Amino acid sequence: MAAAGIVVIFDFDKTIIDCDSDNWVVDELGATELFNQLLPTMPWNSLMARLWFLDRMMKELHSQGIRIEDIATVLKRSPIHPRIIEAIKSAHALGCDLKIVSDANTFFIETILEHHGLKECFSEINTNPGFVDEQGRLRIFPHDDFTKSSHGCQHSSCPPNMCKGIVIERIQASLSMEDQKKTIIYLGDGLGDFCPTLKLGDGDYVMPRKGFPVWDLICNNRKLVNAEICEWSDGEEFENVLFHLISRIISIDRNNTSAKMGQLYSVDCKLETMPLPVATGHEAFPQALPVLH
Repeated sequence: MAAAGIVVIFDFDKTIIDCDSDNWVVDELGATELFNQLLPTMPWNSLMARLWFLDRMMKELHSQGIRIEDIATVLKRSPIHPRIIEAIKSAHALGCDLKIVSDANTFFIETILEHHGLKECFSEINTNPGFVDEQGRLRIFPHDDFTKSSHGCQHSSCPPNMCKGIVIERIQASLSMEDQKKTIIYLGDGLGDFCPTLKLGDGDYVMPRKGFPVWDLICNNRKLVNAEICEWSDGEEFENVLFHLISRIISIDRNNTSAKMGQLYSVDCKLETMPLPVATGHEAFPQALPVLH
């Protein structure tokens, strides 16, 4: 396919959907009062406690009769720009390899993607595990269990439960094993999207959402970013910028392929004009090896 050499990696909250999925579920279920009651019980600091708190919220909501179907219904109403839906479907149809690296959770992400017919567009989803247990309660756990060991990244923008930069390095290592060179386009909005931005190389592209935390970090640290920076603000710009980059990469790949073919053609022509030795008899050619039966 035309875009087989392109890997597009998306954040999820405030990138694919236009909200924070955790807050959306709490607000839409009318659980703000419960949220305020549980807030004083949060352990550690706010970054470390977010997933613990969300898991605790799901437990309390389940005890109050909120079913998993109710949570799914709320998730299906989460705002997403129609141009973003079409952009994802079109990029997949062109042959781009689409992946998600998000600090949301599998249940939220997969429920929303399935609702919009997008789940099959993605080859992998890297996020915090979220699943329904035998009691019908939604459980949410960290991508990296920071209570047992650190993920190892010391960058201040990375939360303790997930370093997206480490995930990007794993993806890059996997891509390096393939025959075709791949170009990465990374889209994100939050603080946690800065570390993976720093992992991108020359020839890659980063699409930060303008006016959001990762945009500010990139603007203040441009010399640290090797990838080309192409910002976007809304769903329409998301689609336009993404397809401008895809078209550019396809054009570059075609030109490089044509140049290589031109070099091969030049070598072939030179070989055709080389004089062959004059054969004076059968001895001038190597004898065929006998086939043993």
